Amino acid sequence: METTPTFHEPFTSVWPWALPLTGARLVATRFDATLFGELTDDHDASLSGYQGIALPQRLHSAVAKRRAEFIAGRLCARRGLWLLDGRDATPGMNDDRSPCWPGDCVGAITHNDGWAAALVAPRQAYLGLGLDAERLLDAAQALRLARRVLTPLETARLERLPEPEIGLMVTAAFSLKESLFKALYPVVGQMFHFQAAELVAWHGIGTVRLRLLSDLGLGWPAGREVAGEVCLHEGRLLSLVALPA
Repeated sequence: METTPTFHEPFTSVWPWALPLTGARLVATRFDATLFGELTDDHDASLSGYQGIALPQRLHSAVAKRRAEFIAGRLCARRGLWLLDGRDATPGMNDDRSPCWPGDCVGAITHNDGWAAALVAPRQAYLGLGLDAERLLDAAQALRLARRVLTPLETARLERLPEPEIGLMVTAAFSLKESLFKALYPVVGQMFHFQAAELVAWHGIGTVRLRLLSDLGLGWPAGREVAGEVCLHEGRLLSLVALPA
């Protein structure tokens, strides 16, 4: 019996964080961008997408890696929506490049070095979800990134850390702020950057709180705090931010 060639491994739904997220579904897969390029090297196949998932116009001329990341993330999202309630749906792409989820769902997609994942949940339970995966930085890389990512309070905290912990703290701060943006941007409808929020404290892997430093409107003033989760999973740092409805 022939099987359809694919560029990704079987889906997994292992929950990597210490605390569960009620009602949410996580789906992940490893993928090979080179193999994806070989499977779609025909021009018509490349433009039509993969397994019923069409590429957005802006990705038609993208390199195989970028197309593979998009398709792998959407495959995870489609699987997540099916696990959620049995629907057959795939989020498209909004004009701002964010995923376009079904109206009664919220979710987030991430990819990093041949690994992709999607997190989905009912909108009646959550205002927004943020998910991010990052390669763990070493101390030198972290210090270069810190100038762009950290607030003055976070920088002062970093300066007191022993060198082996610097990479973890900066990677976590970067990833958590990425997850916060993914969760909150669809709610407030305005762009904000790394300096708009900071870690309230840093105790390592586990539950973390973030405090807004900017007034984003719509009930999200400066000073409001949200919870996040950080873990190490299969050689990556994963962060999660969920905004309860």
